Amino acid sequence: MLRLRPTRLLAIGGLVLVGFLYWKPTQSYMRTNRELKARNAEVRALREERAKLKQRIAQAGTGGQLVREARRLGLVKPGEQLFIVRNIPAWRKHH
Repeated sequence: MLRLRPTRLLAIGGLVLVGFLYWKPTQSYMRTNRELKARNAEVRALREERAKLKQRIAQAGTGGQLVREARRLGLVKPGEQLFIVRNIPAWRKHH
């Protein structure tokens, strides 16, 4: 049978203690690293979306085309009232 000397037992205990003390910070580091990767992916996606929106704004042009796009989105100019008309095909069929 293997007999452990007190010095070996103390060394093993010290290693276990060091491992125990490093466990929590290591877990925290790994969790933080995963969150960082997720946030970086989110930032990349948002930057891509921003670039697409900027390109869309540049392509929107000025004047009438921009006003038509704003109307399509349901936007109104200051001081205007928004009217939503529904069932136009049914109204046309009736009249």
